[in-house]
Amino acid sequence: MTSTHEPPVAPQHPVVRRHHGDEVEDPYEWLRDKDDPRTLAHLEAENAYAEARTAHLADLRGRLFEEIRSRTLETDLSVPVRHGGWWYYSRTVEGSQYAIRCRTAVSSPDDWDPPTLVPGEPVPGEEVLLDSNVEAEGHDFFSLGGFSLSDDGSLLAWSTDVVGDERYTIRVKDLRTGELLADEIAGTSGGVTWSADGSHLFYTTVDDAWRPHRVWRHRLGSDADDVLVHEETDERFFTGIGRTQSERYLVIGASSKITSEVLVLEADDPTGDFSVVVPRRDGVEYSLEHAVVAGRDLFLVLHNDGAEDFELGALPVDAAPVDRPLREALETVVAHRPGTRLEGIDVFARSLLLSYRREALTRVAIASIDDDGLGEPREIDFGEELFTAGVGANAEWDQPVIRLGMGSLVTPSTVLDLVVETGELVVRKQQTVLGGYDPADYVQHRTWATADDGTLVPISLVARADTPRDGSAPALLYGYGSYEISIDPGMSVPRLSLLDRGFVFAIAHVRGGGELGRAWYDHGKLTHKKNTFSDFVAAARHLVAEGWTSPERLVAEGGSAGGLLVGAALNLAPEAFGAVVAEVPFVDALTTILDPSLPLTVIEWDEWGDPLHDPDVYAYMKSYTPYENVGEVAYPPVLAVTSLNDTRVLYVEPAKWVARLRERSTGEVPALLKTEMNAGHGGVSGRYAAWHERAWELAWIIDVVGAPHEPRPAATDVGAGS
Repeated sequence: MTSTHEPPVAPQHPVVRRHHGDEVEDPYEWLRDKDDPRTLAHLEAENAYAEARTAHLADLRGRLFEEIRSRTLETDLSVPVRHGGWWYYSRTVEGSQYAIRCRTAVSSPDDWDPPTLVPGEPVPGEEVLLDSNVEAEGHDFFSLGGFSLSDDGSLLAWSTDVVGDERYTIRVKDLRTGELLADEIAGTSGGVTWSADGSHLFYTTVDDAWRPHRVWRHRLGSDADDVLVHEETDERFFTGIGRTQSERYLVIGASSKITSEVLVLEADDPTGDFSVVVPRRDGVEYSLEHAVVAGRDLFLVLHNDGAEDFELGALPVDAAPVDRPLREALETVVAHRPGTRLEGIDVFARSLLLSYRREALTRVAIASIDDDGLGEPREIDFGEELFTAGVGANAEWDQPVIRLGMGSLVTPSTVLDLVVETGELVVRKQQTVLGGYDPADYVQHRTWATADDGTLVPISLVARADTPRDGSAPALLYGYGSYEISIDPGMSVPRLSLLDRGFVFAIAHVRGGGELGRAWYDHGKLTHKKNTFSDFVAAARHLVAEGWTSPERLVAEGGSAGGLLVGAALNLAPEAFGAVVAEVPFVDALTTILDPSLPLTVIEWDEWGDPLHDPDVYAYMKSYTPYENVGEVAYPPVLAVTSLNDTRVLYVEPAKWVARLRERSTGEVPALLKTEMNAGHGGVSGRYAAWHERAWELAWIIDVVGAPHEPRPAATDVGAGS
């Protein structure tokens, strides 16, 4: 980077923070005022500076965008999913930013083989339900939230956000006539659920802290005020509504980070009263599905009451509510197995699908349901060392095939149908990667780093098969490590542009995620949070020790809570990384979690602790929050990317962090801040805009560690004598 442009200097206007006898002067807190012209001027100046510092990468950005585009089948179709008398699918068209959602009629009641759709060719009998490109016209940002069809397929309800603040407007269309109905509901959280007869819609709204807290009922065509059917008054809980797989019940879920409660109502009685299945008890989490087993109506309840990694039990529908511990009240269906984290169930008329994790990999098993009861679960073999698998879109209660999905770091996303009767897996589609992609040119690998306390931390990585193991290769290490969210191995088309320039890509499955069960999460949250950061540093050093890369060629990347991760790891060991990319990073965590008026703060206290009322939590968080702990050391180059309209991690966090890095770093290369002025937490909208955005980041990553701007020839293109 050779630009002579000087970085913007944020003026210091100290704001004093006082808690638990601790007084802190924060010179950059004034940037929180989004309406202050000085704030917007500063962000615009940062954008101009970032563009100037990276102007020499314009050609590389263009090449990377074209690589992504040339590898992507731009005109494509999804595998149709059957619901009622229709096959539903989405398609994309070259040059269009967004998907078009469509359907075509089922040929006969016994037709369970989805029609073969050919990209670019007309689909016989196609009916366009919603063209998001039309919906997005005239807007700089567009996000589709809910997309829900009435049970008879005659009505469509959907929601859109055209700002990026996650406030969605619901609209309804009569698919029989194409008429847009007068029903329009603004300010919702996005989801929308139908009653069984299509007479009512249910939706949620958020409070001032962006917490979904109210469930409403709207009668279609009515001018009367919508009816509040559930309000969650505990600020630690958020709520939502949906339907069971059987479509028999409407289900309201209320959950904090550690406790949950479910209320149900027959879906054909939309104006009735919801009833609690299991009253909330602190620390007990559960979810449920409806099943009919040997003629009995049951709720299958997935819970952690006395079962750290969850177990599955059965409760007769008429036995609710439960007034004693779940392990006593339920008939055990799948017993608790320490180290095997049960994560979800999908229930059909003839089968039960279990989704779980074992040894840091996703697993799926199927059990039969018949007149004799439930059969023994059988794990499905996906045939790879590293993979991600799960249950796909399945809309019918009684169907002879179950839609699954799988992929890996080298295998493109694959859609499968599992034939229930025979166990056969039928490949319906595999993501097309153009340009001669050959999985054999790449290798994926699982390795384990040793953390400071001796814990083994799994790392999944992928590289070109011809990548050297002498420490000379550049590498990108990605991490997240919060909320029990797992970062599973999957293929990425943009990532190929890195691999073909000699990069190793690795995922550090650090504590705080869910890869190795509930204990793995618990040991990376609250007052164990520092394990998340030290695990990531251990992973970085392990990659170096194994010869995959060297510190000066290793880029760390994380987004949101992963931005907190890389920011904290950078403070712990700035010498371990050659550069850092932080997307919408949660780097001023203590300031945010101290303010209960900010979005989601109170809900987050179960994840991070409550520094507002607990001095020990305050001191612990202050000791790791990236912004609070920037030192006077030589930091490597940092790229922070944020969004002005993000409601989850406010733009002010990276803005303050970058200002402090500039103030204190003794390194020669300054930090960069890039703010999307028309985007939300997920970044820009539209696939081409997203590709441009990723190309911008990839160009910086490639250049900052001195990797070649041109890709190497594919291994299959290199002759034996080369």
